[in-house]
Amino acid sequence: MQTSTTDQRLLDTRGPSDWVHTDPWRVMRIQSEFVEGFGMLAELGPAISVFGSARTKVEDPMYAAAERLGGALVEAGYAVITGGGPGVMEAANKGASQAGGVSVGLGIELPFEQGMNPWVDIGLNFRYFFARKTMFVKYAQGFVVLPGGFGTFDELFEALTLVQTRKVTSFPLVLIGTAYWSGLLTWLRETVLADGKIKPADLEMLHLTDDVDEAVEVVRAVEQSHVPAGGDLSVDGLAVDGPNGDGAGGALPGGPPAQGPNGGPVSPD
Repeated sequence: MQTSTTDQRLLDTRGPSDWVHTDPWRVMRIQSEFVEGFGMLAELGPAISVFGSARTKVEDPMYAAAERLGGALVEAGYAVITGGGPGVMEAANKGASQAGGVSVGLGIELPFEQGMNPWVDIGLNFRYFFARKTMFVKYAQGFVVLPGGFGTFDELFEALTLVQTRKVTSFPLVLIGTAYWSGLLTWLRETVLADGKIKPADLEMLHLTDDVDEAVEVVRAVEQSHVPAGGDLSVDGLAVDGPNGDGAGGALPGGPPAQGPNGGPVSPD
């Protein structure tokens, strides 16, 4: 027989607090992060997630590019979602906010992060990476990725995996910075593809450019057409995927563009 009531046990602050750290109760905390994220972003409207290094300095050309990108996305009718931190994230939020758009920051609890940048209009901090990642994908119509480190790579390759496995469809992935990304793309083509670990059509998911306006146009074209982009755009002589869905899909320097089945891109489900 219990010698106390449920209300009494709830309101009594005495006793050990170890229960809040056990796995069953963590499930409730995880659930609360999803509920809060869904509730805050459900009416956001069209949005693009922008990724890049938190270590990018204000004087770095990529900071200026991210700031221009944030403004250009707003002018194209999108809200801008970032990780809410400094560097590229701050620049994209700044560009969106100054353009009069919606600037979203989805922060993460880290021992070395400085918190939300001052240009975030809608901010939410997460304890769990996987809950945060869900919000980046669920409420965005695409990703634009600027130079970054492990966190940026993580978001990029997770998005590639979701598109490859058709967990998401009509989801453009644009890389800004040909000098930075070319080595990775060459490795994907010459090592990963050559060894049969991915298919040629998988490379069509990536769009490489140095031009902010072109990045926005690719995002808009893919979203409006609801098919993976492919075309004959070029950046500094490199073949990149374009917005017309006509089958040239490499986006990789140093070799011919990749082709999907029957010489064209793969249509989503």
